[in-house]
Amino acid sequence: MEIGNNKVVSLTYELRETNETGDLIQKVEQDRPFVYLFGIGGLLPKFEKSLAGLKTGNTFSFSLTPEEAYGNFDKNAIVELPKNIFEEDGVIEDGLLNIGNQITMQDNHGNPTDGIVLEVTDKTVKMDFNHPLAGRNLHFTGEILEVREASTEEMQHGHVHGAHGHHH
Repeated sequence: MEIGNNKVVSLTYELRETNETGDLIQKVEQDRPFVYLFGIGGLLPKFEKSLAGLKTGNTFSFSLTPEEAYGNFDKNAIVELPKNIFEEDGVIEDGLLNIGNQITMQDNHGNPTDGIVLEVTDKTVKMDFNHPLAGRNLHFTGEILEVREASTEEMQHGHVHGAHGHHH
């Protein structure tokens, strides 16, 4: 069975920076594969396009430019915020504003957005709202473990159910 719309795909992969010998960013192994519903728009479009038509047992190797992945690094996504917005009842939770912490906030439209704490002063917090992989060339290698038809319920819900998928 080929990967295509309304198919549940299980795969392993290594994600490296730049090429197949670049720094390892993430590794997904067979005991906890990546399982997703193909064609619902939840993944990077070029990632899905690169897997379309593959079958169980096929291997893959492809690269994504920053434009095809998470965009270029945007220096305007680094912002200084007033420190007091992190207060709850006049107090900032211990450890919240540690350098390197990821904090989920809301953008101007109320959408959740993650930022990384870069610097903290007495009055401000500098945060980076770029995706952690923004500006990076990415290279994926892996293997398709299984391709199956999605159930009616999975298609209605827009995600995989069961082993390694979403559970209700």
